[in-house]
Amino acid sequence: MDAPTPLFAVRHLTKRYGAATVVHDLSFEIAPGECLGVIGPNGAGKTTTVRMCLGQTEPDSGDVTAMGLSLPQDAMAIKARLGVVTQFDTLDPDFTCEENLLVYGRYFGLSARAMRERIPHLLEFAALTHKAQARPAELSGGMRRRLSLARALVNDPALLVLDEPTTGLDPQARHLMWERLQLLLQQGKSILLTTHFMDEAERLCHRLLVMDHGRKITEGRPRDLIATHLEPDVVEAYGQGALALVDSPLREHAARVEVSGETVFFYTQDARALLEALSTRPGLRTLHRPANLEDLFLKLTGRQIREEA
Repeated sequence: MDAPTPLFAVRHLTKRYGAATVVHDLSFEIAPGECLGVIGPNGAGKTTTVRMCLGQTEPDSGDVTAMGLSLPQDAMAIKARLGVVTQFDTLDPDFTCEENLLVYGRYFGLSARAMRERIPHLLEFAALTHKAQARPAELSGGMRRRLSLARALVNDPALLVLDEPTTGLDPQARHLMWERLQLLLQQGKSILLTTHFMDEAERLCHRLLVMDHGRKITEGRPRDLIATHLEPDVVEAYGQGALALVDSPLREHAARVEVSGETVFFYTQDARALLEALSTRPGLRTLHRPANLEDLFLKLTGRQIREEA
């Protein structure tokens, strides 16, 4: 059976600024109804990739196609079927929630009558019906993000491009945002998502693309990537004498040992034997857990801090 035609496809995208190549020969696809997550440390090239996907930055080479159309030739037609939520709010502070949606709809040529019919449904979807007449300054951070999402839906887009949509939100607001995004996926929308939250990536994304230094490191389903690149169990050891474990015979129980601050991480196929050995050491505390996406991220991109550019 032939694979479905991708809704969105990037082929061999490359972007240079002077002598620096910030995106190098990047390719990926998004199927109808699929959420593709793009993860990577600061400076990995995620934002530049998103800007090229939106036609805001011209690549030095490569192609972007969407819904059978190509950038930059069909930019206006493609943008008419996209919904975008950026990292930072771009809501008009002088307009109410209702007015923000109304005015944005006019950018897509929707009549005031059509928007008046759609606005109640968009506000209900964003759980903002009771805030229809409030201005953005009167809303919480989570409310503003949901309003931005509702605004991105005014043109009934086939593809949503979400650049770190839950950054700065508290856990309750993040979970409500996730619920709304899952509803959109159930309705058949496609999503291109960048995020620094690994639990968000695992919860929402059908596939993940891991980037670093402008290159694709790996791509696949979250659980498949974990199984391919990591040992199944992680034992964290901290407290008295933890750092001395790095050069002890106990590391024979682990395929890989890493240190972060005062914590030693053992990546292992044999957690039981390791935990038994560690239990004899007074003052040492341990945590046993399955390997997760954060472990994958750190293994593939390193533990060193990346400052914002």
